[in-house]
Amino acid sequence: MTIAISHNPIDIPALIDRSRISAFQVVMLILCGICLIIDGFDVQAMGYVAPAIIQEWGIDKANLGPVFGAGLFGMLLGSLTFSILADRIGRRPVLIAATLFFAACMLLTPLAGTVDQLIALRFITGLGLGAIMPNAMALAGEYSPLRKRVTLMMLVSCGFTLGAVLGGLLSAALIPRFGWQSVFHVGGAVPLVIGVLMFFLLPESMQFLVLRGKRLEQVGKWLRRIDPTMVVDQHTRYVVNEKAGKGAPVMQLFQEGRAKVTILLWIINFMNLVNLYFLSNWLPTIAKDAGLSTAMAVMAGTTLQIGGTLGTLIMGQLIDRSSFRRVLIPVFLIAGVAVALIGRPEISLLFLFASIFVAGFCIVGGQPAVNALAGTYYPTTLRSTGIGWSLGVGRIGSIIGPVLGGELIRLNWPNSSIFLVLAVPALVSAAMLMLMQGASTPKDAAAAAVH
Repeated sequence: MTIAISHNPIDIPALIDRSRISAFQVVMLILCGICLIIDGFDVQAMGYVAPAIIQEWGIDKANLGPVFGAGLFGMLLGSLTFSILADRIGRRPVLIAATLFFAACMLLTPLAGTVDQLIALRFITGLGLGAIMPNAMALAGEYSPLRKRVTLMMLVSCGFTLGAVLGGLLSAALIPRFGWQSVFHVGGAVPLVIGVLMFFLLPESMQFLVLRGKRLEQVGKWLRRIDPTMVVDQHTRYVVNEKAGKGAPVMQLFQEGRAKVTILLWIINFMNLVNLYFLSNWLPTIAKDAGLSTAMAVMAGTTLQIGGTLGTLIMGQLIDRSSFRRVLIPVFLIAGVAVALIGRPEISLLFLFASIFVAGFCIVGGQPAVNALAGTYYPTTLRSTGIGWSLGVGRIGSIIGPVLGGELIRLNWPNSSIFLVLAVPALVSAAMLMLMQGASTPKDAAAAAVH
C-alpha cells in the first residue's frame, strides 16, 4: 500500500468526493438515520394513540387538535433556535443533547392525565425534536460524496418515515395489550440508548471544524478513517472552499443571491407540511369515523408512511440522476390528485388505500427531497440554519394543518370537501418549484441544487 504524504493543503470536500464510502461514514449515516427513526416515531405517536386516548378519556376528537399543534409549535421553535446554535457550536453536541432531552420528555408523557398536561408535554418534547432533522441532514450531507449526496441524504431521511411506519406497527400491537402509554415508554427508552451511542461514535462535521479553526487534530484522525492512506501531522493544513460566515446566519440566507430560493423553499415547506401533518395526525381518526375498524384505521396511517418510505428511497436516486425540479414538479402534481381522491365517499377500500399510498409516496416522500434541496443549496456555515429555518417556517404549516383539520371536522365538513381543499397546497408546491427556474444560484451552492 502506498502511503500518501503531502505537504499541500488537504481539500476536505474534494477528498470525500473522490474517496470510497468508508465504514466510518456508514456508521455516522446510520446514527443520523436512527435519530430520524425515533424522530418520526415520536411525531407520529400522537396520531396513532389519539383514538385510544379519545376513548379512554371520553373527550371529543376535536379537542386533540391543540395537542397536535403544541408538539409541532415546539418543533418549530426548536428548528429555528437550535439550527442557528448548531451553526455556532457544531452539529454533534446539539444532536446528542436534543436526543437525550426528548427521550426524557417521551418517558414523562404517559403521566399526563388531562388534555392541558398533554399539550404542555408535547410542546416541550417538540423543542428537542426540532433540532434533530436539520442537524442530522446537515451532518449526513457533509460526510457524503457529491455523486451520491442526495441519495444518501434522502436515505437518512427515510429514517423519519420508517420511524412513523414502526410507530404504526408497534402501536397496533402495543395499545390493545398494554394501553396507549406503552407507545411512549418504548419511544423514550430507545433514544436514551441512541444518545449514549452517539456520544462515543458520532463525529463532528470536519468542514465546520476547519472553518472555525477548532479541533484540527481530530479532523486528521477522522480523515484517516475515511482514507487510511492519508498521513497528516500537526503541520497539515486543511481547506474548505467556502468563506467563514459573518453576521447573523438568518440574514445570510438572503444575501449573495440566495433570497429567491430561500423564500421559495419556505413556501414549499409550508405547503407540503400542511398536507403531511394533517394526513399523519387525522387520517387514522377520519378513517375510523368513516367505518373502518381501529386496526384498519391505524393501517391507513401506516400505508401513508410506507408510501413515503418508498418515495424517499426512489426519489433520491432519480434526483441524483436528473434534478430536483424534474422529479418534484410532477410528484407534487400527482400528490394533489391523490389527496383529492382520498375523500371521495364512493371509492372502494382497495382504491382508498392505493390513493393513500400514492399521497404518502409524493407528500411524505417528497419532504426529504425538499430538505435535501436546502442541504445541498446552502454552504457549510449556513447549512443547519438553512435547513432548520426552511423546516421551521414550514412547520407553521404543520401546525395549521392539524388545527385546521380539527376545525373543519368540528364544522362537520364532509370528507370530500376537506380533502379537496388539501389538494391545493400540493399544487402550490409544484408551482413554486417551477418558479425556481432561472433563480440566481450563489457560487457556494452545490451544482445539483437547482436545475
